[in-house]
Amino acid sequence: MNITINGLSVNTFGNPEKQSIIFIHGFPLDHSMWKNQINALEENFYCVAYDVRGLGKSTVDSGQYMLEFFVEDLLAIIDELKLVKPFLCGLSMGGYIALRAVEKKQELFNGLILCDTKPEADSDANKLTRAANIKMIEIEGNEKFSEMFVTNCFAEETPAAQPQMFNNFLDIAKKSNPVGVKGCIIAIMSRTDTTSFLHKIILPTLVICGAYDKLTPPPLMRSMAEKITGSEFASIPAAGHMAPLENPSCVNDLIGGFLNRNL
Repeated sequence: MNITINGLSVNTFGNPEKQSIIFIHGFPLDHSMWKNQINALEENFYCVAYDVRGLGKSTVDSGQYMLEFFVEDLLAIIDELKLVKPFLCGLSMGGYIALRAVEKKQELFNGLILCDTKPEADSDANKLTRAANIKMIEIEGNEKFSEMFVTNCFAEETPAAQPQMFNNFLDIAKKSNPVGVKGCIIAIMSRTDTTSFLHKIILPTLVICGAYDKLTPPPLMRSMAEKITGSEFASIPAAGHMAPLENPSCVNDLIGGFLNRNL
């Protein structure tokens, strides 16, 4: 079922009476990046996947976003759908949103799954890269930016090994509204650092990282996991920054097992 909440396109799958899990996608894609996980889980879980503001079918409006607005959107979805203690699963930008939401309202959640993400705010060097990316979109267009950015998100072998999947998601990124894409870059750049909060997380937590992730490499994510008491860490073979897309069967097994252990 598809509904609109706070201007966001929200999709639900499965029985709302069952344990819920919310999926938050990475930049600059949409909720469909979680289709393999939803297909594997919807029989036994109530899956919620939405398009982050500015992307997919969600509202673009002014494009003046802060990450805190994205967190407020997530909390509005939980409230509107009357979700009780959902699990939260976010990749990259989705992980930034998830970490801040847990920092803000940890008591709302039953568990946390962090995929190819990190708690640190942008360094000065990263901020300059984001600024250059916004300028690139302004001058050369979103398609040129998407070609560069999305390709770097996958393992080097993925485009040749899985051309249909890769080209499908590259096309999704290319068709995104440039105002929304630039707004998301600004929001990512505006995020707070949640590193000091990691040791306060008391939720069951699973940390997943593609073995060939260039953006948030395994040593970085393992370090994050070590700061979260009792968390589980897994490196996904044959995957880069988009592990749920590149090696879905492995990711599905890990997420399914984690959910079943922590119901």
